Amino acid sequence: MNTRKHTYRSRAEDPKAETGPGRSARGHGTKSGVAAAAAAAVVLLLTGCGGSPASLSAATADEPTSTAAASPTPSATPISGTSCGSVDSQKSAGGTTYICTKDEAGAVVWLEASKSRNVKEKLAADAAAKAAADKAAADKAAADKAAADKAAADKAAADKAAADAAAREAARQAADAKAAQDAAAQAAADAAARAAAAPAPRAVPVAPPAGTGCDPNYSGCVPIASDVDCAGGSGNGPAYVRGPVQVIGSDIYGLDRDGDGFGCE
Repeated sequence: MNTRKHTYRSRAEDPKAETGPGRSARGHGTKSGVAAAAAAAVVLLLTGCGGSPASLSAATADEPTSTAAASPTPSATPISGTSCGSVDSQKSAGGTTYICTKDEAGAVVWLEASKSRNVKEKLAADAAAKAAADKAAADKAAADKAAADKAAADKAAADKAAADAAAREAARQAADAKAAQDAAAQAAADAAARAAAAPAPRAVPVAPPAGTGCDPNYSGCVPIASDVDCAGGSGNGPAYVRGPVQVIGSDIYGLDRDGDGFGCE
């Protein structure tokens, strides 16, 4: 009796007794299979020991039975990171508040309130930093342009001043050259005027040598006669002379009418 009891207990409690393809098919009825095996072992033990059918029925009735496996509790669908429609809208799930937030990648998704706040603060800080950087760049560009404009204006003013100075110098040199030309022309004109106004040099008569029939009171040959007049004049001679003649002695014939020392001019 002890041997049979040990044998049946071993088959009911040995997990290796349930092997082969059938075990996987009975995997969902584990609790019911264990209960049935225990009931069969009790029946066999009571029968071998002379137990009554009533005892068998009672033993069988005492074993709990199960006809179906317990259904698994469904898990909650995750919300964080899923798409949403209206930024800053809110919803609660499982005691957690979610806020529809535009994340750093630009996606509009549900985020837990604390994470949403952190994302918003980071995005605001990034936007402020970008705005400050853009303003600094704009200010630098404006300052650079102002400096370039001033440098260009200064250069233009310097170039104009240099051009004006060069023009003044050129005008001065031109004026000096013209003045020199005018002075030279005036000097030439004055010289020409003086040359034109100067009297022709008079020939200096030479006293005629003695014995030539010329009166020694005159240079040039004035004949010796009772009276001598200038040829072509109103005198009546009898002798005439063509001048000019210079009076070098006494004007015995009255040829120098104006007393300048020359007669018959």
